[in-house]
Amino acid sequence: VADLIAFVASATEQGTCDYIDSFGSQCLSVFRSLGLPSTVVFIRDLPTELKRRNDAKKIITSGLTSEFPEDCKFYPADTKDDLHKFMWLFKEQRLTTPHWRNQRPYLIAQKVDMVPDDSSPEKCTLLLTGYMRAHSLSVNQLVHVSGAGDFQLSRIEIMKDPIPLNARKDHNAMDSDDIEDAEIIHSLAPDPSSQEPLLVENVPDPLAGEQTWPTEAEMAKAERNQKQKRLRKRALPRGTSEYQAAWIVDDTDGEDSGVENDGDDDEDDDGMLLDEGESGFPSQEDTNNPDFEEDQASLHLRDSDEETENDSVMREGDNMTREQIEDEIKKIKEAHVEDEEFPDEVDTPLDVPARKRFAKYRGLKSFRTSSWDPKESLPPEYARIFAFDSFARTQKHVVAKALKVEQEGRDDCAPVGSFARFYIKDVPFHAASNLCAASRTAPIVLCGLLQHESKMSVLHFSIKKHDSYDAPIKSKEELIFHVGFRQFVARPIFSTDNINSDKHKMERFLHAGRFSIASIYAPISFPPLPLIALKNAAGAGTPAVAAVGSLRSIDPDRIILKKIILTGYPQRVSKLKATVRYMFHNPEDVRWFKPVEVWTKCGRRGRVKEPIGTHGGMKCIFNGGLQQHDTVCMSLYKRAYPKWPEHRFPANV
Repeated sequence: VADLIAFVASATEQGTCDYIDSFGSQCLSVFRSLGLPSTVVFIRDLPTELKRRNDAKKIITSGLTSEFPEDCKFYPADTKDDLHKFMWLFKEQRLTTPHWRNQRPYLIAQKVDMVPDDSSPEKCTLLLTGYMRAHSLSVNQLVHVSGAGDFQLSRIEIMKDPIPLNARKDHNAMDSDDIEDAEIIHSLAPDPSSQEPLLVENVPDPLAGEQTWPTEAEMAKAERNQKQKRLRKRALPRGTSEYQAAWIVDDTDGEDSGVENDGDDDEDDDGMLLDEGESGFPSQEDTNNPDFEEDQASLHLRDSDEETENDSVMREGDNMTREQIEDEIKKIKEAHVEDEEFPDEVDTPLDVPARKRFAKYRGLKSFRTSSWDPKESLPPEYARIFAFDSFARTQKHVVAKALKVEQEGRDDCAPVGSFARFYIKDVPFHAASNLCAASRTAPIVLCGLLQHESKMSVLHFSIKKHDSYDAPIKSKEELIFHVGFRQFVARPIFSTDNINSDKHKMERFLHAGRFSIASIYAPISFPPLPLIALKNAAGAGTPAVAAVGSLRSIDPDRIILKKIILTGYPQRVSKLKATVRYMFHNPEDVRWFKPVEVWTKCGRRGRVKEPIGTHGGMKCIFNGGLQQHDTVCMSLYKRAYPKWPEHRFPANV
């Protein structure tokens, strides 16, 4: 929220690395991620001799120019005269601010107060007083208080400016008495008919998923779709069956896979192996497995992500001893190293059949071109969020609407530059108390929200691990996301960003040195907005900067697939055939995963022909000669989702 940032450098140090220490480098990188406003550098400890003074200033300027924006100015600051000269020049300087700060109205609270609510002891009214900046703010708008959440306004009082720019006063600082005694010019009250509702989550209809008998129009439409599919011609080899045709991928399928997902569900799934009973495995009926429904029910007792069962141990382990906490940190670090060395590889358990343990997973003929329905088997949290038919069109409409309100100069708005007191209703008493205490040491910021920005959805951020943070960051760990003016708690999952595919591979850890996509459940925000991700370290009072980035998009339909690799080892090799063991431990699992393609680390591809024996051995056929030291792998995928945070805002903890 600063209009000007002043850095201080000492002329006694030599070299750029000496001018900026480790803490200064960390601050600079965070400031760059947020966007630097107008910047100046004060140079201290310059020599008194004029020639040496100018030479020292040139050396410092040349050494620090690359670290700051082009319009950054360097000023000596050893005496009061130097500072007076800077203030005289600063008055004529035009300030620049980051673009994202000019999109929303905001206020830095000069005074924070709270009024208890007699009707509800757990709620109160929060009073913030200060100058309105960037845009005018309507009393019917929703507002966000940094760290506390989104709220409605009950009243705005436009007050007489206690320190007008053109009037001379005896003192330069604003005293609290000036704010208390400020004259109220007029008050603004919200209009119930036009006030923006505080809608956070969608309330799902429990009967919305009930199956009803199709109408005549729906049956006629389905019949027309079937006729169109029969008329569609494809160039296929002679004698190709319908099942074989589904596995032949056209060159244009990759381009249109995101468009055709919704219409091809009735046909074969282009090489995908579904985890439901109608998944189309050729040998399902021969597996002697009548208790498949019982297997599916057992999934609710045993989550298929064994590495995410303890992902919140550090946060929930308030009663853990120091040794137990250190042991958990050691396990996470070991898992991080193992994930870098053997990514995605998992061991098939001996005590649980693989068809149960990996029942939610499926194989893909092609990760790039095989279709995956984005509406299939969605988690219950998706009933609580909102989505847009066209996010770009909605953002354009919302921004144009806000600009129209600004240009009309309506009576229900607090104009830019006015001194006003905002009455924020229904604030939790605990959060308001934390804000009042924090206002003594840190600025409290209020910002106006655009339409829809209080509603929950799935947000995707381009994120990179900060250079100063060494601890591993695991998917679904709790982080504090500072997005623009807003702060909220989230539990993201990380994934790659594939340009040529509508599917993206999940990453178990946020690795250093490269950008990833972090997906979270969070309130809607319209880009561009910067991101600072903070993480509470065990035993540390203040959170550390863990990652930086920016808001990329809002899209609940973005498909993130978790990949696992089952490995086996060839026991006997004969030309193109091989006997593979230790991938599975019983023949029923081999028959269950028989349609999935296998591959080797030396570049061979093949398929499972049949199980051998009673201990999970299998015969495989490959497209080339197999080496004895090679490793046979099978790739399986399932869709992954972020984790819903238990509390949404840091001040409410």
